[in-house]
Amino acid sequence: MTNQSTSDSASAPSSQALVPDSQGSASAVKKPWFTARDLITVGIFGAIYAVLNYAFGMLGMFGPLVWLLSVPPAIIINGITFVLFYKRVRKPGMIFLFSLILSIVFVLHGGALLGAIATPIVAFIVEFVARAGDYRTRASAIASYTLFGLTAFTPFVPILLNADTYFQTPAWQAMGPEFIAAAQQVFTVPMLLGLAVACPVSGFLGGLLGTAVVRKHFQRAGLA
Repeated sequence: MTNQSTSDSASAPSSQALVPDSQGSASAVKKPWFTARDLITVGIFGAIYAVLNYAFGMLGMFGPLVWLLSVPPAIIINGITFVLFYKRVRKPGMIFLFSLILSIVFVLHGGALLGAIATPIVAFIVEFVARAGDYRTRASAIASYTLFGLTAFTPFVPILLNADTYFQTPAWQAMGPEFIAAAQQVFTVPMLLGLAVACPVSGFLGGLLGTAVVRKHFQRAGLA
C-alpha cells in the first residue's frame, strides 16, 4: 500500500519546475503567469488595434462630425483584429493587458486621463464574459467584443461629465477655436448618448464580422 502511494506521488504532474539551489538541493520555481509569447501576442495585436483606431481617428481632420461618425466603422473593422487576438488568448488578464496598450496610446496622444482609466475597467468586465466561454466559443468572442466596443466611447466620457474643462485641455486648444466651437455643437448629450448605444451595437457587428472572417480565411489557412 505504501509503495503504491509513493509511486502515485512520484508520477503526479507538477506545475513547478525543480532546480538545484546553491547548496545542490532541489527547490521549486514557479512559472510566470504570462509567457513571453503571451506578452508578444498582446503587444502585436494591441498595436494593430491602436493603429487602426488612430487611422480612423485621423478622419477627424475633416471635422468633429466626421470624427464622431468614424467611431462605429472603426469598431466594426477592428472586430477582425480582436477576434484574431481572442483566438490566441489562453489566460485571464490578457484582454486587460490589451486594453492597457490602448489607454497608453490614448494618453500619449493627449487624451484625458479619465477616458484612459475607463478603458481597462471595461476590459476587466470583458474578462469575466470571456472566461465564461473559456476563451474558446464563438458566442463568447462576439459577446466579449460587444462589450469591448464600449472602450471606443470612453474617450468621450469626460465631455459628458465636464465639457468646459475638457475643451480647455492642451490637446483641444491646439486644434483652434473654430474646431472647438464645431465640436461643442456636435458633441451634445443626445449625440454622445447615441454613440454610447452605437458602440456596443458596432461591437456586436464587429464580432460577427471578425468570427466570420477568421473562420473563412484564417482558420482554413491554419493561422487561427
